[in-house]
Amino acid sequence: MTAKILYVEDNEDNIYMLCRRLKRMKVDVDVARDGEEGVRMCLAYDYELVLMDLSLPGIDGWEAITQIRAAGKTLPILALSAHAMREHIDQALAAGANDFESKPIDFSTFKVKFEALLAGGSDA
Repeated sequence: MTAKILYVEDNEDNIYMLCRRLKRMKVDVDVARDGEEGVRMCLAYDYELVLMDLSLPGIDGWEAITQIRAAGKTLPILALSAHAMREHIDQALAAGANDFESKPIDFSTFKVKFEALLAGGSDA
């Protein structure tokens, strides 16, 4: 698998862990460390998928997803958050995320969702 994705995350430990695993899958990862930077990068470059943390400094992930969708971007977005109550999941999907994965990430579950979204499917 060769894919170019954007990972929007402010926690350095999460960035380190997930980027290492994705690079082993031959995924090219760009990182944005806040919501504004994530929106700017998503609109400026062609990514195949966005991984969006929801709790971010500045604009949160929900707002970043809303802005990306409002700009006409239709690429798949996988929301990531430790806030895994049904209302948070529903809010992420309503903002335009295609799917949701709770933190800490179970990599086997994450990988299934990630690959399905890259292939053009969605469980949401």
